[in-house]
Amino acid sequence: MIDLHLHTTASDGTLSPAVLVARAAAAGLTVVSVTDHDTVAGLAEARAAAARHGVRLVNGVEITAVEDRRDVHMLGYFIEPSDIAFAAFLETQRADRIRRVRDIADRLRSLGHPIDVDAVLASASAHAGRSIGRPQIAVALVSTGHARDRNDAFDRFIGANSPAFVPRRGPTPDEVIAILGRAGGIVSLAHPGLTKVDAIIPRLVAAGLTAIEVRHTDHDAATEQRYRELAASLGIAASGGSDFHGDSGHRAAALGAVTLPAEDFAALESRTV
Repeated sequence: MIDLHLHTTASDGTLSPAVLVARAAAAGLTVVSVTDHDTVAGLAEARAAAARHGVRLVNGVEITAVEDRRDVHMLGYFIEPSDIAFAAFLETQRADRIRRVRDIADRLRSLGHPIDVDAVLASASAHAGRSIGRPQIAVALVSTGHARDRNDAFDRFIGANSPAFVPRRGPTPDEVIAILGRAGGIVSLAHPGLTKVDAIIPRLVAAGLTAIEVRHTDHDAATEQRYRELAASLGIAASGGSDFHGDSGHRAAALGAVTLPAEDFAALESRTV
């Protein structure tokens, strides 16, 4: 079984890379990709754990691009994590995440819902390369009693069009495709059924997009089939994974419940040649 979309404590997942890989192996997964947001800080630990458990690890990352002030998530696979230019790019991405956290905290304070932003940021500085963002702000809102749970925090305060929302700054999807390509990777558009940027997919294919994530926890059968047909019509591959973050909360799912068929993985991997 194959899952190419997993998150760890290096970004907004709840399991460490080693524990995630051990759990994935216990669930029967044989090929996994750790795809933390704007960081590869968890890959070394994940790779060591994969070797212990007989699991194949595909180097991965999930990069947030910006299109018309909207987040567009791009999954990079088979990347070279030690590429110097790529590492510098990721550092820039994480720096802007910190800028955004501070700006959101300022807005929350002006709304009468302050959080300890220094404590939120300390969670990132304590671990080299850790990526933070709105999920950590949501946790702070819950812990201070300003929100009932994560979903409430996003709905009332920090989700798109909410009063404390601050737009992200960053590269376009086309630029991310080029950056990942220079790091030796191939690129899949993450969860298009959620992102809803179908109109730009042909443009991204022309820019070098390799695949569409057709299998995803939030894609029903009809959505998967629609994107499979779109991928086929554009001559690109299909990717897939659970987008697992943990056992509860955001994207809670059972490891092994959403997987990519072996033939899809083979077709995706063949694009690296």
